[in-house]
Amino acid sequence: MKRTAHSESAGRRKASPEEAAYLDLVRTTEMLSHPLAQLLKTEDVSPAQYNVLRILRGAPEGLTCGEIGGRMLTHDPDITRLLDRLEKRKLISRDRSDKDRRVVLTRITAGGLELLAQLDQPVRNTHRRLLGHLGGERLEALAKLLEACRSRLD
Repeated sequence: MKRTAHSESAGRRKASPEEAAYLDLVRTTEMLSHPLAQLLKTEDVSPAQYNVLRILRGAPEGLTCGEIGGRMLTHDPDITRLLDRLEKRKLISRDRSDKDRRVVLTRITAGGLELLAQLDQPVRNTHRRLLGHLGGERLEALAKLLEACRSRLD
């Protein structure tokens, strides 16, 4: 029997409010992530690489691979390879700790800082273009709602 659009929609179950909100979050995340990824692509940087560079900019003393992984916005199962690519481009450096030779500290280089400085304003502009229409009050409310969701998961 041939299914029509009507018979397919009639057989669908209604999503719970939680499921609907989850699906909206996933769709919105995908839609918001794409323009930023396209911007970063112009500098041959992935969103994960950009995230690492931002993390390291805030930690001039350097961080271990595990510390970087713990601060990432999205889980990356292969931080080492990600760092290898950044080191190859001379955007980061890795050195053994003077205090404990088993520890390897990763730091952002002058080249990495320069790249971030180049991207700072275009990234801000992209965020403003994507979310600025919501206004400060609604953005603050959204941030609080998202924080409440995360706090239950930590």
